[in-house]
Amino acid sequence: MNRRNQPKLTSGAIPAIIGNGLYGETPVLQVLGYKNLQGESNDRYRILISDGKYSYAYGMLATQLNHLITEGKLEIFTIIKVTKFVVNKVATKATAGKDQKKIIILLDVEPIAPGSEVGEKIGNPQTLNDVGEVSEDATVNSKPAGSMNYSKPAPASKTGGYGQQAAKPDIITHPIVSLTPYQNKWTIKVRVTNKSDIRTWSNSRGEGKLFSMDMMDETGEIRATAFNAECDKFYHIIEIDKVYYISQAQLKAANKQYTSIKNDYEMTFSQNTTVVPCHDDTSNIPSITFNFVPINQLINLEKDSIIDIIGVVKSANDVRVIVSKTTSKELRMREVQLVDSSNTEVNLTLWGKTGEEFDASSQPVVALKGVKLSDFGGRSIGTISSTVMQINPDMAEAHKLRGWYDNGGSSSVISSISSARGSGTGGSGSYKTFAEAKFENLGGGEKPDYYNVKAMVAMINKERALYMACPSEDCNKKVIDQNNGLYRCEKCQREFQDFKWRMMLSVNIADATEQQWVTCFQETAETLLGRSADEIGRLKDTDNAEFQKIFEEATFKWYIFRLRVKMEMYNDENRLKTNVYEVKEVNYKEHNERLIREMKEMAIAE
Repeated sequence: MNRRNQPKLTSGAIPAIIGNGLYGETPVLQVLGYKNLQGESNDRYRILISDGKYSYAYGMLATQLNHLITEGKLEIFTIIKVTKFVVNKVATKATAGKDQKKIIILLDVEPIAPGSEVGEKIGNPQTLNDVGEVSEDATVNSKPAGSMNYSKPAPASKTGGYGQQAAKPDIITHPIVSLTPYQNKWTIKVRVTNKSDIRTWSNSRGEGKLFSMDMMDETGEIRATAFNAECDKFYHIIEIDKVYYISQAQLKAANKQYTSIKNDYEMTFSQNTTVVPCHDDTSNIPSITFNFVPINQLINLEKDSIIDIIGVVKSANDVRVIVSKTTSKELRMREVQLVDSSNTEVNLTLWGKTGEEFDASSQPVVALKGVKLSDFGGRSIGTISSTVMQINPDMAEAHKLRGWYDNGGSSSVISSISSARGSGTGGSGSYKTFAEAKFENLGGGEKPDYYNVKAMVAMINKERALYMACPSEDCNKKVIDQNNGLYRCEKCQREFQDFKWRMMLSVNIADATEQQWVTCFQETAETLLGRSADEIGRLKDTDNAEFQKIFEEATFKWYIFRLRVKMEMYNDENRLKTNVYEVKEVNYKEHNERLIREMKEMAIAE
């Protein structure tokens, strides 16, 4: 490269960076070499950098920039513009009682001249030691032509620049990217981006509880977990989006199977861990950032993609309890219908405490980071343990969406992408008549289909509505009366002195086109009858008139049924099995709004 066209290095920049962070500047430096410091799963690169007058061997490349090395963009002699960095002070045995070793971590760099074109080291830089000490004769006394003068450290700006010292003079903070298990004296200044619910466990080794939280600073992110006593101590202190000083936690290699956090390490709180709220300026600690995907684009993404989304809550279903097939534990969930300005709707499943406490009455705007895309019901999304949800967030996208919905969006023609499941066209968000479901052959494919129907309860079979079930928490199998005061469960291979009542109703429901026999299990049966299984079971033996009245009062009423249909083999012939997935009373306002939308869609189609 012609030296006249060669970018000029920022002479004297390195000692100024080490001295005060070089606030408000973007120095131009040269890469003179690098060394691979292999981590648990990500490589880390130590960089030898030069400003033309001084060279420094204690630079480190942030792991998110490793691709610049692997792609050959930071070859030796490359000239770079450093747009973002931080200075980290590290105490070692060699520096005990002396100045601490200072490491310049390069967070964002822009290669501006490839090393192959530069071809040589620029200038004759003097080597600085690990604390950046500069002798008198090495100080820049005048400003070289075309360069900036860094001989006297400029006062730190309160608003500009990326290099940062701790907000408090008595606290030296370390960036997340610099943490390793081989350090024990460090303090990080971080923003909490997510906090899980408290989870409990019980096994042969004992019982316990834990919660985890995700944290970030401008250099990276890390996950921390608190167990038992530390769980009790810190859970109610930690708030999402608040900034804290954290120190004396234990670091270990992260298990990538259970986390999407981009860090080789994860943190465990111990009895020595301290968590102190930060009341100083936190503007240099980034907030949660979103990369929103419009709802109508979800159909183009791969199943199981983790995405960010924002929408208005058009409606929400009641909390339901389902039993996990893998653990047999009860799980609570709530389905919410989200819409956005693409005039598209998607079903969102909120799990656990998030779903139980969610209030949809004001039709809020919700922003979600890290939801999982599913092909259940066409396209649907659901929260996972690391999902972050903000309700009515103060951001431009939320204000714009609120304005759209309140000024005509709520009455727009909305199409749902949660309207197909399996081979049929029915889905968790679609409404069908029984005649339409029959015509479309719902349930005839390899996978079950789901659809909604507004139907009236015509008849309930009372004869086999109740059965005596195993009282064990995770077992609902029918028990056998031994006629000696004991009840035997063949699945558990145990005999019990008591049992619990369970319901399995066979119900005939009808709409204007057809009628259909369906099966309601415990939760949906209790909703339909308005009484618990235990209460109905007691009345069966003590008050037959009241028992009969419960079933009579449930008939000739209209409900919204969500049905699961699947063709199954029974006595060597195929039969359509229809189970009630959910039942709720008709909200005639929502029902009529839906009919109006469908009529508008039909008019547009014609």
